[in-house]
Amino acid sequence: MKTWLLFFIGIFYLQAQIEEPVVWKSRVEQLSEDRYLLTFEAQIAPKWHLYSQFSNPEGAIPTEFVFENSAAYKLIGSVKESESITDFDEVFEMDLTFFNERALFQQEIQIIDNEFNQIQLTINYQACDDELCIFRNEALLISLDGTSSAVALELDEKSRILSSELELELTETQFLESTLAKEGTYAPFNIFLLGFFGGLLALLTPCVFPMIPLTVSFFLKQSNSKSKGIFNALLYAFFIVLIYVLLSLPFHFIDSLNPEILNNLATNVILNMLFFVVFVFFAFSFFGFYELTLPTQWGSKTDEASTVRGGLGIFFMALTLAIVSFSCTGPILGSLLAGSLTAEGGAFQLSIGMLGFGVALGLPFGLFALFPNTLKALPKSGGWMTTVKVVLGFLELALALKFLSNADLVAHWGILKREIFVGIWTLLAFGLTLYLFGIFRFPNEIKMPLSRVRKLLAVGALILTSYLFLGFISEENKLRLFSGFPPPEFYSIRAQESDCPLGLDCYKDFETGKKVALEEKKPILLDFTGWACVNCRRMEENVWAATEVYELLKDRYIIISLYVDDREVLDPEAQFNYQYPDGRIKEINTIGKKWATFQAVNFNTASQPFYVQMTAEGQLLNAPIQYTDQLTFKNWLLSGLEQAPKTPVKAQYFNY
Repeated sequence: MKTWLLFFIGIFYLQAQIEEPVVWKSRVEQLSEDRYLLTFEAQIAPKWHLYSQFSNPEGAIPTEFVFENSAAYKLIGSVKESESITDFDEVFEMDLTFFNERALFQQEIQIIDNEFNQIQLTINYQACDDELCIFRNEALLISLDGTSSAVALELDEKSRILSSELELELTETQFLESTLAKEGTYAPFNIFLLGFFGGLLALLTPCVFPMIPLTVSFFLKQSNSKSKGIFNALLYAFFIVLIYVLLSLPFHFIDSLNPEILNNLATNVILNMLFFVVFVFFAFSFFGFYELTLPTQWGSKTDEASTVRGGLGIFFMALTLAIVSFSCTGPILGSLLAGSLTAEGGAFQLSIGMLGFGVALGLPFGLFALFPNTLKALPKSGGWMTTVKVVLGFLELALALKFLSNADLVAHWGILKREIFVGIWTLLAFGLTLYLFGIFRFPNEIKMPLSRVRKLLAVGALILTSYLFLGFISEENKLRLFSGFPPPEFYSIRAQESDCPLGLDCYKDFETGKKVALEEKKPILLDFTGWACVNCRRMEENVWAATEVYELLKDRYIIISLYVDDREVLDPEAQFNYQYPDGRIKEINTIGKKWATFQAVNFNTASQPFYVQMTAEGQLLNAPIQYTDQLTFKNWLLSGLEQAPKTPVKAQYFNY
């Protein structure tokens, strides 16, 4: 059904000459000193339907009124509507509720601030006739004093001009289509393994590990037969996996609304600061200063429900485990969530990671049910689990610093330069070393003799400390093992010749770079990147830094690096509104919003890094490429240069 809907919408926009089928008018009536009645009237063209707020959302999109949040007024009740029609809709082939010719909607409000005079809202609605459908976001600004009627917020001439500058006239677009067909191949198995490793770490914590033998024994002893006990234990393991995968589903809904949403969340300064605070909070819980728990009534309710016989009771047993183990699994899940928001895969990546986490957590319950004798081989619970929690606490602090760094980079505060970041990581590694060697302990921790494994971990932590310290004091040690996590090399206390990757010449504005490309008759390497993009830093520090790749970039290209997460506000004369083909209007008021929209409009993608080879005239030289290895990227550059006008590739570049 959604396919038909998109088809009809597409037809409508190809017929630009059609008049708007729904025209809105509004009026304001004062009911008392502080109460007003807002009335919205929709005039609907013949043969067109406007869908009710209460129409079945499985078909057409219901009408929705979204009022701007304000402390100056409050809504009294919900939006009331005039009498509608419920009938079979031939477009959607189902019964829907809609209006013909005319519709009235009313909302009562109470004014709290007497000086408040204007209300801003958006009406989201869909209208269809027998062949076409449209979707609109009608922005309205309503005056309460009667001096002006409701005024639609339309695109002004400046917005139309600046919007047109965002839209490129590209040729050789078959390259782009082939890239979009392949997009999304970002090694989901690796993501699954990361989630699986996180689940294994959670298994070793005091909240989960002791539950394994107890739960398996419970199923085997309480069942009428061994086979029934094994089946119940396997079902329990399956429900554990299912619960963690279900936790990721809301993010798919968010991602489907707008492909830029998750990226905007990942680079939001406030959100990154919040992650920083939360991760520090998680770390100190791992250190034993306090314990994190979900509300006790949650665990009590699910525990009561687990007494139900059959599969439903087993499901609630699995849910109880997820709730009562939150103090240990929560920080790890938080890391997985935050990492997914900052990466290319978005919600899909989160689901794959959560699947890996759930499999690792549920696997022991199933395996030990199949082979109960191996339970004897499990190590006994003890102080080693506290050591695991403390090590995780140090890891949480290291991750917390990454989110603080993201906020610093995006906001250009300049407080966490590369040397300071690496210096703090060095101190954390040194603190972990001292802890593992038993030089200090955390609260409520019993002194125990150092095991052989702990000594080996201590030596590993000491080696890590040395490696980070050398990276802190030396410009030669680039910390390649951690590329992408510390701030970029040009974000440094030391004086830098360029604020571009690796000291290359680059331009951070498309039109400026395009003019240089025309003058020098060189192809453009369009680099969609981000200040908080880990894979972008990895590409620059590991792939771009390779000698042959670096020489190609330096000598043969005009590099235009567009930072889609840059929160720097545009000059007032450069700010504008952009209207998408589906009617959505987006306010472009920051550098990042401008280039994120530029990428989405021309290349239909919101992922970074994203590289495009093109001429200044708009000819694509080959298919765009994303995160990859040195050899693939080098060959990609060479294939583009071969297609570029008057840019023969010298044989020396092919020596690999």
